Amino acid sequence: MSATAESTIAAPRTGRIDPKYTRDKTKSGNFEMLAWLFMRLSGVVLVVLIFVHLFSNLMVGDGINGLDFGFVAGKWADPFWQFWDLALLWLAMLHGTNGVRTIINDYAERDGVRFWLKMVLYAATTVIIVLGTLVIFTFEPCLVGADGMLLESTPAFCETL
Repeated sequence: MSATAESTIAAPRTGRIDPKYTRDKTKSGNFEMLAWLFMRLSGVVLVVLIFVHLFSNLMVGDGINGLDFGFVAGKWADPFWQFWDLALLWLAMLHGTNGVRTIINDYAERDGVRFWLKMVLYAATTVIIVLGTLVIFTFEPCLVGADGMLLESTPAFCETL
């Protein structure tokens, strides 16, 4: 049996693409490439940040039994740990936001729905990053004039004030 021109299979991607699967091509594809690269690099950095965070909180000292207000207060009294936790917060939020943005782009078919879902995502991300940053840098465990009942004993870092 011989093959005729009618029964040949067209090469992939030579047919017409359904319009609902096409996006506005006026945007540069460079952003998506940079977003993809950010996901890979931030993922590697996050693994290091998370495992050091978990090790320092759970394995050093009293372990999970030592985690309390005083532990966090002592940790954040050191600028190194403030910036470590800040980097963890920012990278985790931006990494997660970029992932959810990709999911929204993949599954939201209507442009209006896609736009508003991303606006809600960006607003939530901004609020969490701003509030988290404020908490890390304005956290004050040694309240001036307090009766001292917030902590069981006065930590060493409060005595120098």
